[in-house]
Amino acid sequence: MLLRKVLTATTAVAALLAPATAAQAATAERAAPAPAAASATTAVAGSAPVIVVGGLIGVSIAYEPIAARLRADGHRVWIYQLPDLGFGDIRESARALSSYVDQVRAATGAAKVDMVTHSEGGLVSRWYVKFLGGADRVDHYVSLGSPQQGTYVANILTFVGLGSCVGIPACQQMSIGSDFLASLNAGDDTPGAVRWTTVRTWQDELVRPVDNATLADGATNVLVQAWCPLRVVGHLGLVLDGTTYTVVRQALAGAAIRPDCFAL
Repeated sequence: MLLRKVLTATTAVAALLAPATAAQAATAERAAPAPAAASATTAVAGSAPVIVVGGLIGVSIAYEPIAARLRADGHRVWIYQLPDLGFGDIRESARALSSYVDQVRAATGAAKVDMVTHSEGGLVSRWYVKFLGGADRVDHYVSLGSPQQGTYVANILTFVGLGSCVGIPACQQMSIGSDFLASLNAGDDTPGAVRWTTVRTWQDELVRPVDNATLADGATNVLVQAWCPLRVVGHLGLVLDGTTYTVVRQALAGAAIRPDCFAL
């Protein structure tokens, strides 16, 4: 019975991890690379720099595919890897993100940045916007499969009797009903003049229920299959999928959302 519980717990933790192998995680940097190290093509006229904010165990290289798409569209792009790979307190990760945003703004001379976030990175970025002054420094916010209202997947370890997320702070905070989420979701979901977009997919195996990836208060919430019923996209696939990227592109441009169901 104990062995079964341990195996179940291991599966649950693995399910919460963003796209990275164990070997990559073991050798990954503890913090995001310096802003000066980011590369970019000629910037889209009038656009803000784009920071791609990774998720739990989301090593930087895992987000290179979406960063490459953004660069090909002319955006200046930086990838932010969460401190300690996102295992720690989400509020601390948000404070570190705040400093990183200021470095990017200083390096580019931009007043604001755009954020394309994945999974836990969406919560880190929202905490920054709501509580750490980010509402004045962020123009567009796009989340891909972020458990805005929590996910039952994060409650599994408690269910099988191995404690609350094996003591992992970020996992505890992403559990439905956590004090962290109560604070984050109290009042206005979408503060400031930030333009908010969320993207979710029916096949998301980590954000359950799927609609917990949405925001209220004027956000644009996009369900991939509402536009493209035959499109199969998992949680990790959101950063790789061509149709999802067309939503990201349109959101950053402030255009009407019309996903391309045949995009590669």
